[in-house]
Amino acid sequence: MANLSQTLFNGVSALGGWVLNTTRGMIIEVGRINLFFTESVRLIFAKPSRFPEIIRHMEFIGNQSIGIICLTGVFTGLALSFQLYLGFKLFNAVNMVGPTVALGITRELGPVLTGLIVAARAGGAMAARLGTMRVNEQIDALDVMGVNTKQYLIAPRLVAAFICMPLLVAVFDFVAMLGSYFLCVKLVQLDEAVFWQKIADFIEVKHINEGLIKGMIFGLYFAVICTYRGFNTTGGAKGVGDATNEGVVQSMVGIIILDYFITNLIRFYYNIAGIS
Repeated sequence: MANLSQTLFNGVSALGGWVLNTTRGMIIEVGRINLFFTESVRLIFAKPSRFPEIIRHMEFIGNQSIGIICLTGVFTGLALSFQLYLGFKLFNAVNMVGPTVALGITRELGPVLTGLIVAARAGGAMAARLGTMRVNEQIDALDVMGVNTKQYLIAPRLVAAFICMPLLVAVFDFVAMLGSYFLCVKLVQLDEAVFWQKIADFIEVKHINEGLIKGMIFGLYFAVICTYRGFNTTGGAKGVGDATNEGVVQSMVGIIILDYFITNLIRFYYNIAGIS
């Protein structure tokens, strides 16, 4: 009995130590990321101007993501509309498919799916490129030449992601609604005028703005996480792979978690501002 009690005590102690160490490590890591973020943001306005770099990264994050965003958006609109049509048909309320899809896309699915897709595509590339530069000592060489590497490599990427993400969310919303229109009006033969009128009755500017705000926050978030991982890569080629994997996974999980809290914050703001 005494041996069993001692074993249980040792197990609980080991578990408690692991929890404490893990929690402490997470707090320290969050602090480092915050310092990295604040220093990079402060350097956005420093001289010399990195405007050409911002444009180059906007082209990579924004323009090169248009194709996959459109493809994903169209089929998201098609799939969501069809499932909602099957459900509403049971209650003879198929005219509500349009506004329900519009609300779901503009407020939730548009920013979240766009964030996940761009974080995987552009965020992973950010982490991999910066990680490769770090292990090849290119970042160290820039430091030796007197170049502020955070201002040259990090700040333009943050600005580009912050600007491009709401634009990509708007594109996703648009093509998703085109997909919904095609299924509802052309395939299942709902009335076109009723389809658009119902959307106009239920969708307000605040719903669209909610998705765009989320897009900006998601873009800044994945850019910070992925650049931080890439910039602090160690361990050669394996380290680059690990940094890329960690950056993408943490970005995607964080976007889903952030979505919940941002939604509640926006709802709270609307309530205190008297916006129904």
